[in-house]
Amino acid sequence: MIGLDIAKSVFQVHGEDAAGNITLRKKLSRLQLEGFFTKLPACLVGIEACGTSHHWGRTLTALGHEVRLIPAMYVKPFVKRNKNDARDAAAICVALGRPDMRAVAIKSVDQQAMRVLERARELLVKQQVQLTHCCRAMMAEMGIVAAQGRRGFDELRALISAGDARVPGMLMGALQALVRQIDTSGAEIKGLGDKIMASAKAHADMRRLATIPGIGGLTAHAIVAAIGDGKRFGCARDFAAWLGLTPRGHSSGGKERQRGISRAGDTRLRSLLTLGASTLIRFARSHEDRATAWQSGILARRPVKVAVLAQAAKTARIARAVLTSGAVYRRPGGEAAPIVPVAPGLAACGVA
Repeated sequence: MIGLDIAKSVFQVHGEDAAGNITLRKKLSRLQLEGFFTKLPACLVGIEACGTSHHWGRTLTALGHEVRLIPAMYVKPFVKRNKNDARDAAAICVALGRPDMRAVAIKSVDQQAMRVLERARELLVKQQVQLTHCCRAMMAEMGIVAAQGRRGFDELRALISAGDARVPGMLMGALQALVRQIDTSGAEIKGLGDKIMASAKAHADMRRLATIPGIGGLTAHAIVAAIGDGKRFGCARDFAAWLGLTPRGHSSGGKERQRGISRAGDTRLRSLLTLGASTLIRFARSHEDRATAWQSGILARRPVKVAVLAQAAKTARIARAVLTSGAVYRRPGGEAAPIVPVAPGLAACGVA
């Protein structure tokens, strides 16, 4: 077994035999790493799941080694005092030898490309929001305040474009530069969004996921990019737990306690599912005659926000079942939802 501590330029290798005896300790540069593992016989390699770990997992797997990516939080308990690269590699090797240790699935190049597409769009959206808030704040300092939302900002944009006399010339130049940046990022966001929706329309699994209420093109794309076919999860609840939508246990002395959802796993995917669930619960509250029996029951027993998270967890379980079974979503009555082209736009709500 080999524990490999990866970084940008310096890599630490720690090897042990079946009896746990240390057989190898070596520091390598980035250029030396692949050649070193090419000469080694096939072995079990453990890598901490972090930046570039999927790349090295694919590379070493292609060289004939078995690679397991171990979450950093599972490695940390095995690190001895006075942390350094050598002890990190040793801790990875110890964690790798645990029979009950869980590993992260190595993502394919296509999966990572899809996730980068989503991350790029998300980053541009955040930057656009920051620029918008900056413009609002600067205009407010001049006594010009607009309503919330896009319509209110459009009013400010019109004043900035017209060169409002209440704003000094020096400040107006800065505001116009920010507005130009907002327009540019808006065009880029639309372009990336169109690529995501085109991918969702062309991918069979994403089209099937989009038949589930609460899941649209963007969420379907994010699910497939994150977990592929979903078969690495033993059951649907494991997927919900991976998303952080299951209760966090804190029990001792025979007393069982639950402290809300764990919020572990993929934050962005959990947010998308929660937004879709919020839409479903809002619809169920305003149209009680069209709510399912499960929705009516949980709304009667629990607060709305708890019902939203319960709906998100339920949607996640259904999504995993749809992915692994190869079937489309079936409504509570047993009727299969039709597969239709993914609706335009990037709303998290479903198309069925």
